[in-house]
Amino acid sequence: MSIIYYCYPGGRHKALTMSYDDGRRADERLVGLFNRHGIRGTFHLNSGLLGEGDRITADEITELYQGHEVSVHTQYHPTMARCPQEQIIHEIMEDRKYFETLLQVPIRGMSYPNGSFNKEIKKLLPHLGMEYARVVQTTGGGFGLPEDWLEWRGTCHHNDHLLEHADQFVKLHKRQYLYLMYVWGHSYEFDNDNNWELMESFCEAVGGLEEIWYTTNIELVHYMKACEALIFSAARDFVYNPGAVSVWLEIGGVIIEVAGGQTVRFPEI
Repeated sequence: MSIIYYCYPGGRHKALTMSYDDGRRADERLVGLFNRHGIRGTFHLNSGLLGEGDRITADEITELYQGHEVSVHTQYHPTMARCPQEQIIHEIMEDRKYFETLLQVPIRGMSYPNGSFNKEIKKLLPHLGMEYARVVQTTGGGFGLPEDWLEWRGTCHHNDHLLEHADQFVKLHKRQYLYLMYVWGHSYEFDNDNNWELMESFCEAVGGLEEIWYTTNIELVHYMKACEALIFSAARDFVYNPGAVSVWLEIGGVIIEVAGGQTVRFPEI
């Protein structure tokens, strides 16, 4: 029997996701770039600050972020490690409830405002419905999946050798690994640094490639949980998918789709 590997949807072994905070006006340009190149990502917003200064307004959210994920960034962007638990619960739950009411989709992830968290906050998050939380620290160029979804480190901030990392990512080819490139930042930084050409070059380099799965943060989390939920026979000759979404496997170089609710017997390879 050949080795069984999890794959991303369609049998892919590379995924790209983006993560941008604060919902400032520059998101319009950034989303436009992503959409032109088939890139998808997650935008972490503060419901209590919508429309203030150059922030996106509530009326714009549904259309602007269509096809992407809107995620929790707390109601008013506090430094949470300095806050009592009651404040943390309020900030996360009010943000979550606001965007769920607005978008009519479950909100299940977040990024830590000001990058502030501690282990007590991490313990609290699952009770508030959070399945992932992104930090500001990065892997410095690593392309692996996170060991801890509640302390999710991206590959890099966009000002940290982005194009070099993109070139490495595009060239990755060893199919025994699942690769993930995760970029984070704030869209207004491109205005401040006058370097929009950086993101334009990145999108041109990594966008529209058949071998890459372009995903949001929460879609990636849910897909990997669906992989882990598969039930394999002891002899590894068939598998049952108890979930609703399809999961892809690679067995001896053959890509197999395991549809939701189905049992699939593996070919002899």
